[in-house]
Amino acid sequence: MNAIEFNNINKWYGSYQALKNVNLSVAKGEILVVCGPSGSGKSTLIRTVNGLEAISSGEISVLPYLEQDLTGKVGMVFQHFNLFPHLTVMENLTLAPIRTLKLSKQEAQERARHYLQRVNISEQADKYPVQLSGGQQQRVAIARSLCMQPEVLLFDEPTSALDPETIQEVLDVMIDLAQDGITMMCVTHEMGFARKVADRVIFMDEGEILEIATPEELFANPKHQRTQQFLNQILSH
Repeated sequence: MNAIEFNNINKWYGSYQALKNVNLSVAKGEILVVCGPSGSGKSTLIRTVNGLEAISSGEISVLPYLEQDLTGKVGMVFQHFNLFPHLTVMENLTLAPIRTLKLSKQEAQERARHYLQRVNISEQADKYPVQLSGGQQQRVAIARSLCMQPEVLLFDEPTSALDPETIQEVLDVMIDLAQDGITMMCVTHEMGFARKVADRVIFMDEGEILEIATPEELFANPKHQRTQQFLNQILSH
């Protein structure tokens, strides 16, 4: 059973083609890591899943096995957190469940406390984003997505804006979430994360998927020369 299906997806920005005939199926509960150099189309690809990027041609099917409304069923964690600076952590987490899911304030706060505990920052509930470290803000962003109880969770380079000391705390949360059965698509350069939790890794370059493989296959024996070059470069740092 597939959670996401990309069929012949193309995306143009004027004369520039960002995605070229992308065909990909993501199984329900699969952890898929998307890697590749800057400008390869990785972020564009996952942003088409929840409609943040409109496709130029092709067809995307998301959660076809769910007959009900998909509101809140696709969550996204961004590179730069995207928290509301004028709201507390608790208010950031409860806003969408109250407004979109129509939960009571008490229900939303109970859910928020649960997920703040899950990402190990329950003590930060009454603080504002500016009072938190980058790693803490990103964990708040993850908890905010979880409060909608999504079936699919998208991560767009969630650690790239963090300093090295806080990257691991965010990765640890993601590794823990990978055990939950949520379908995850994650754009990242963190190859250690890919090795540890990904079911499959896809390598993109110039808008195309050049290779799809298990982590073991991709890292031990990449088939495409461009994949070999990328991995040699990123793993040598």
